[in-house]
Amino acid sequence: MSRIFSLTELREGGPQDLPAVARIMQDAFDPRYGEAWTSAQCMGMLSLPGVWLTIASIDEADIGFALARVAGPEAELLLLATRPAARGRGVGGALLRAVIAEATGRGVIDLHLEVRAGNDAVRLYRREGFGKVGERRDYYRGNAGQLFDAQTFSRKLR
Repeated sequence: MSRIFSLTELREGGPQDLPAVARIMQDAFDPRYGEAWTSAQCMGMLSLPGVWLTIASIDEADIGFALARVAGPEAELLLLATRPAARGRGVGGALLRAVIAEATGRGVIDLHLEVRAGNDAVRLYRREGFGKVGERRDYYRGNAGQLFDAQTFSRKLR
């Protein structure tokens, strides 16, 4: 078992964690795809009811996060990111399972997400029981103006 996987801790995050979230996004999201949010977008979302942030850390260093929201019987995974050095070691899966557990505890029936077509995270989502339900053409705008499609996925929680 790898050191990162065995020592990963998950905790509830808050506004005080947004600088770390911004650093993780900077490391995790290639700007050519336009997937990262601004700090203001994250702060605005986190201030809304039904939104929660989960932080993954090892040895007190933040290595990943998940941001999600619940609205009635549905929830949406808004962002999930891990530092490149932590990929392939179970951190993303641990974060996703934490979101699933929290959403289930909040009475959610369906959990949705969208991801850039071709993103390696699609394998994780499929492995955790998500199925593709649609596509959004030209959803992401990269830093040079290129457009990229998004795929939407969903999973029944109960």
